[in-house]
Amino acid sequence: MAKKQFAVIGMGRFGSSVATTLMELGFDVLAIDRSEQIIQDVSDWATHAVSADTTDEDTLRTLAISNFDVVVVAIGADIQASILTVLILKELGVKQVIVKAQNELHGKLLSKIGADKIVFPERDMGMRLAHNLVSPNILEFIELSQEYSIIELKAPAELVGKTLKQLDIRANYRCNVLAIKSGAELNIAPFDDDWVEENDVLVIAGKSKDISKLELDYAD
Repeated sequence: MAKKQFAVIGMGRFGSSVATTLMELGFDVLAIDRSEQIIQDVSDWATHAVSADTTDEDTLRTLAISNFDVVVVAIGADIQASILTVLILKELGVKQVIVKAQNELHGKLLSKIGADKIVFPERDMGMRLAHNLVSPNILEFIELSQEYSIIELKAPAELVGKTLKQLDIRANYRCNVLAIKSGAELNIAPFDDDWVEENDVLVIAGKSKDISKLELDYAD
């Protein structure tokens, strides 16, 4: 099976991080940015790097952008350029366009013009930090939708030495324990008689309002 072809437009911190991670995973990546200086810097490590104005349809045609399986649009503060780029990419038939949004309004506009996936890196990082500030035991917070979330909870002292049945998180918080991490081991779909040990991490899913109650109850 042929490897997926990736292009990343916008070589700021987010775009560069996406591109370098994809390359570390063994994929070839076309890095695109309007700035020639940035592209000169990027060319030292990117598979392919080109300076281009992605709001110009002819330029994207020249790059054969429609041949790429996934294009990540990580343009910074220029919302107009982001929107125009996405419009052109979809018109040219790119299969999957993933876009970094600056705010909720930007995200709504991107959704309306056909973006396949929208990410909010600044908002999501802010949410993770806020949850960690409320409870240092919260190692990770993922918003699945406006209503549901997943957290990774480092087991506080009150949970250690008890079984999931004794804790009864589902009855007390209407949340489900999806997994227990014990060091390098991961117990998927644990049973009621599984014990929570010191330094274990619980992966818990539920409605955001219920997750919040659980967080507050186990905040240090």
